[in-house]
Amino acid sequence: MRITPCQAALAAAIALNLLLLLCSRLVPGSSPQCHHPRQRVPEGVPGVTVILRDFDGPEHDVAATARSFAALPGVPVLVAAETSPYPPVPLPAGVTVLSLRPEPHRPPPRPELAVRTRHVALVPDGTRAVPGLLRHMRDILEATSDATTKVVAAAVGQRRPRCLTLEVDIKAWTARYGLAGHQGDHQGDHQGGQQGGQQGDQQGDQQGDQQGDRCGALDGAPAVLLLRTRDLFSLPFPLSRPVVTSLSLQAALRGWHLLLLPSSFPLSPRPPPSPHALWRSQSSLSAQRRALLERFGLKLELLPDGSRRWHGCTKDTPRCFGTVRWQTPEYLLAGRWTPPCCLRALRATARHVLAQLEAAGIRHWLEGGTLLGAVRLGDIIPWDYDVDVGLYRQDVPKCRWLAEVVASGGPVEDPQGFLWEKASEGEFFRVHYSRTNRLHVDLWPFYVRPGSAVMTKDTWLGHRQDVEFPESFLVPLGTVPFAGGLAKAPNDPRAFLELKFGPGAIENPEYPNPGVRRLAQDLGNKTSR
Repeated sequence: MRITPCQAALAAAIALNLLLLLCSRLVPGSSPQCHHPRQRVPEGVPGVTVILRDFDGPEHDVAATARSFAALPGVPVLVAAETSPYPPVPLPAGVTVLSLRPEPHRPPPRPELAVRTRHVALVPDGTRAVPGLLRHMRDILEATSDATTKVVAAAVGQRRPRCLTLEVDIKAWTARYGLAGHQGDHQGDHQGGQQGGQQGDQQGDQQGDQQGDRCGALDGAPAVLLLRTRDLFSLPFPLSRPVVTSLSLQAALRGWHLLLLPSSFPLSPRPPPSPHALWRSQSSLSAQRRALLERFGLKLELLPDGSRRWHGCTKDTPRCFGTVRWQTPEYLLAGRWTPPCCLRALRATARHVLAQLEAAGIRHWLEGGTLLGAVRLGDIIPWDYDVDVGLYRQDVPKCRWLAEVVASGGPVEDPQGFLWEKASEGEFFRVHYSRTNRLHVDLWPFYVRPGSAVMTKDTWLGHRQDVEFPESFLVPLGTVPFAGGLAKAPNDPRAFLELKFGPGAIENPEYPNPGVRRLAQDLGNKTSR
């Protein structure tokens, strides 16, 4: 049978496809010739998709907010939520509810697949659209000469958000806020949304990044946030609530900034909420914020006015980390140091215990790594997880709480809520921050070894600093600055520490178990994970 040229070409094409298929199945990755070139992911079509995310409670305004923005030509609107808005409301035609809750009978949520435009605007509940303002925000973003400006913001309502600086120190579990200097023209701060939109169309790219304030975070009032879709969904938590807080924290970790424009969107007028509705709204927002900071691993917020907002380590909460193995807490392996709330609780426990020992006339001194921190920093070492104190064993009965522990064999809670007990690991005592929160001070009873002038004890845990030492270090005792006061210490702290840790221990800090992780891996890297 004669084969035509068309049949030969078809057969060759089929054979080539079979060969490529066979090659990719049998030897994946063995040769670049076995794979088709990777296609570039498209950036999306021009335009802005509006996402409604920050809404809560039965008084929500989702339907009216969605209707306002859906009326803009060519603006898709998505309502993103774990569950559909409740109470149920009829949404305008074309508005899509985007479920964010994983369900066992459905594919995992992929919100990025629902956004087909190059830009996205995160809009808070109750906002009303302004013709031209979203486009103006988009044009400002694209015209800015500052490569770190990734988000353009506009206020919602008459109140303008405060423009703050923000530094997120993952290693120290801390977010530091400050007041940002004003950089732009603020004449339009309190003008209506319509005027802001008209100004946006007229001014366009001429002012660019000369208009507005460059911020690290926004606070105090709602705002619309506009950014490139690819930037939003490059974040690990793109749609976490509260949206402005979440986006600000993630932006700070990447060196991004927000540009707050003088233009604004109107806020829907509503009757004043009832006291119960206001309490419910504030409680929900507070719960969202707590959950967000816990997810991000932040325990302390330093606010612009100098005050502090703590998250974790009260007497009623468990401590922030589990049992420590090999002298290496889990957080250290993640490039983090001891949570600041834990250090605060440790300082409080240490001050309380030292005051009790002093009042009872017990001879005591800072031991091990605690003394090392006191000599080096006047404080607890930033990655330490307990406090060590030595005392004379024969003085133990002088302390009421220790005497009760010895007599009863069980734990004793003092009037301030600190829990004294005998440690299960050996012949020493432990004082916990509370019955629930097991941050603690270890009390090590030393005594003079018979026939010598050497201090020893009955329990050795195999730590590097666990060694005997001459009693002459304690006669007389000295003092060192520690945790905001003075604490008893060996009379020659340097010689005492070099006996325990080796020469240069004060000047050359290192983690307790450098074979697992070294300090050099984390120094100078505030955002290490």
